[in-house]
Amino acid sequence: MDESSPLLFEIEGHVAVLTLNRPADGNSLNPELLLALEQAWQRIESEEQIRVAILTGAGERHFCTGAAVGVLKLGVGTLHNKPSAAVNRFSPRMCHVTKPVICAVNGLANGGALHFVADCDIVIASSHAVFMDTHVSVGQVSGLESIGIARRAGIGAALLMGLAGRSYRMPAERAYQLGMIDLIEPGAAEVMLRARELAKGIAANSPQAMRLTKRAIWASTEMNDPAAPDYGWELLKSHWAHPDFEEGPRAFAEKRPPRWNPDPNARG
Repeated sequence: MDESSPLLFEIEGHVAVLTLNRPADGNSLNPELLLALEQAWQRIESEEQIRVAILTGAGERHFCTGAAVGVLKLGVGTLHNKPSAAVNRFSPRMCHVTKPVICAVNGLANGGALHFVADCDIVIASSHAVFMDTHVSVGQVSGLESIGIARRAGIGAALLMGLAGRSYRMPAERAYQLGMIDLIEPGAAEVMLRARELAKGIAANSPQAMRLTKRAIWASTEMNDPAAPDYGWELLKSHWAHPDFEEGPRAFAEKRPPRWNPDPNARG
């Protein structure tokens, strides 16, 4: 593993651990890191061995400070004529990752870092972590990650951070109360320990059942009733033809670990 890489990629059993590796620059997102993230999500999605991913930041002070301000000029020119989905591909949701992703926030999460908080499936943060959105403080529009935060923590949280800019830092405890994060641990080391323990447990589950469960739950943020439960019902029924549907109860009855089929297109 190249320790000088802007993104470290390690595989521990069925778990991929991604570490934003620009600590001297607050783990900010420069073009090289953005490209490395897109490639990492593609790898996670394509490799059967990987069932869960963890994303964290190097060091204990910063998780990610958002876009590297010095490269904001990249937001002009040909990008004007391209939709968001074509140019923003650095978070798991942007890259349509169907496997569970845990966000381990070990310090400050600012601006573009909120994409990871909003787009990962489970968020664990240290008690000293803080969340802020400084877009407007440097003359930029918070028009993307703030939408995800509104979906996860409510419109009030998104407006507070998006309009206050650098004058407000949301503490981890408040973020937990609002549902922006799911678990709090005392420090960065405990965050990663909890993330690894949780990932190990998740990796023991049926890959296909988790894939469809994740799709059904995220669909609830995009669809109104009755479309969302109807869609979830169709996903549930589609799993009846997958080998894992019968393997789970069989393994339970036989008191043995299940032997899951990682192929989403497998048929029983």
